[in-house]
Parts: sequence; structure tokens; C-alpha cells
Amino acid sequence: MSSDPKEIAERPLHRLHRPPAPPAPAALASKVRTLAPSMTRSMQRVADALVADPAGAAGLTVTGLAGRTGTSEATVVRTARALGYPGYRQLRLALAALAADQAAGRAPAVTADIAVDDPLPSVVAKLAHDEAQCLADTAAGLDTTALEAAVAALAGARRVDVYGIGASHLVGQDLVQKLLRIGVIAHAPTDPHLAVTNAVQLRSGDVAIAITHSGRTTDVIEPLRVAFEHGATTVAVTGNPGGGIGQYTDHVLATSTARESELRPAAMSSRTSQLLVVDCLFIGVAQRTYERAAPALSASYEALAHRHDPRPDPR
Repeated sequence: MSSDPKEIAERPLHRLHRPPAPPAPAALASKVRTLAPSMTRSMQRVADALVADPAGAAGLTVTGLAGRTGTSEATVVRTARALGYPGYRQLRLALAALAADQAAGRAPAVTADIAVDDPLPSVVAKLAHDEAQCLADTAAGLDTTALEAAVAALAGARRVDVYGIGASHLVGQDLVQKLLRIGVIAHAPTDPHLAVTNAVQLRSGDVAIAITHSGRTTDVIEPLRVAFEHGATTVAVTGNPGGGIGQYTDHVLATSTARESELRPAAMSSRTSQLLVVDCLFIGVAQRTYERAAPALSASYEALAHRHDPRPDPR
């Protein structure tokens, strides 16, 4: 691949990625929870009204909802677009579907946040509920067309780089370990500077994956930008596709998040949905490359077999 700076600078102009599909109705409440902190106060009022009374909001025109929330029509439209819908009409359809699910008892009950004095059985129940709902929301909102494209790119990749910071880096390491066991050469640099210098070596036929809940983490965006400009296929696993990460991404895999609280920060609540997407990528690649993946998995099991105590359990 040419290293001409002018050619590299112009390449992103020819790499227009398809926008992610609007979130499914079941994922709407989760989408509001995820994006509300980054919204303006007026947009938050609109978003809160949507989740509090989806049936009522679905019956309102854009003018009516603006009046109910004390905002403007432009704010309502901006909120719809921020939530992933082309316009307010598509949002109303999603609200109507969500309201129907609630009326039929298919929408989940909302549990309270974890309190500092909750007994452990209550903590277990609340965490299990929230994480199950987080997985369901992510599955409902996942763009399977983008997922298929990402799997296809990974299955044929010469090399894969995965970028993430903090808890997202741990998720990236999980993906790298899985890919290595089926014969896919993958790396998850721990140092942000090393991530950028690694990205410089990528080219067409390679894949770079960025994992960032906020979609705005500079130490993740920077190596992805470099990989994008050098011709690698880029994938973002993010809870905020509209963040800065989106402009350097070919395929967006949106994640959901459970409710955040003092005892449940974003890094904890986002991890569950990120791991689901990572597992989907791995299984998809293993399916596409089964003839080489199956022997590679068997070989890795055999290589580690002697490290497990072969003696029977004395109990």
C-alpha cells in the first residue's frame, strides 16, 4: 500500500460506511439511558418523556410532544436522531411498538438501583435482572448486517488489532485470546502509543476493532483513525455510535448498558454488552473458518491438557 501522505489523507473520503440501523423498540429505553448523559437538558426532557409514557408520546405530533416537554420541535427531532432514528415519524412507530409490548406484558419490569444497605441476596437479584436486560437490549439493537460484514472481514484478515482502555481493554483481550485459539493473528496493545505505532503497519486486508462505551475515548479513536487511513477495515463496538469514533468506522456494532449508579459505574455496566458482541464476533468467525478453526481449538486444548491435574476428584 502506498505511503504517500496525500493519498492517505484522501482515502477516508472514499470510505463512507452505512449508518447503523435504528434501535429496535425493545432497546429504546436502554438507548435513552445510554445517551441521556451526553444530551442537552432540553433533549433529556424529551427522552425522559418518551420512556415514562411511550403510548402517550406515540400519540403526539412533534408539535404536541414539544409542548408537553416545554421544548421546541427542533429539539424533538434532534432527540429522535440522537436516539438513532431518521426522524420523529420512525421514533413514533418504535414508541407505539414499545407501548404494545408493555400492554401485553412483554416489556420488563424496572427494578430499583442498588443501594449501599441492600442485602447481598437483593444485590444478586438486581444485578442479574439488569445484566439480563442489558443483554436483551443489545441483542435487540444489534445491526446484524454490520455484524456479518465484521465477521467476514475478520475471517479473512491477515492481522487484527483491538484497541480499548480500562475495562474495554479487558474485553479486547478476551476477544484476542479467543481469536488466537482459532488461528487468527490478533493483538491488543496495552500502551496507547504502541497502539498507534501498530496501527501504522496495518493495510487493506487487516482489521482494527475499537471498543469504547463512550465513543469519545481519544486513546482509542487515535489508533483507529490511523488504521482507517492506512486501509484497514475498521469496526467499533460502542454505546455511542454518534461519538467521534464513528467517522473512522466502517462497521458499527452498538451496545447497550444497564442503569448506572454510584455502585455500578459505566465501565461495569457496559462490559456485559461488550462481551456479548465479542462472543458473537468470535462464534461468527469460527463458523466461517470451521475447517481450520476446529483443529486449531483442538490443538490448543491438547497443548494445555498437561497443565490440568489428571487425578480424579477425591470427593
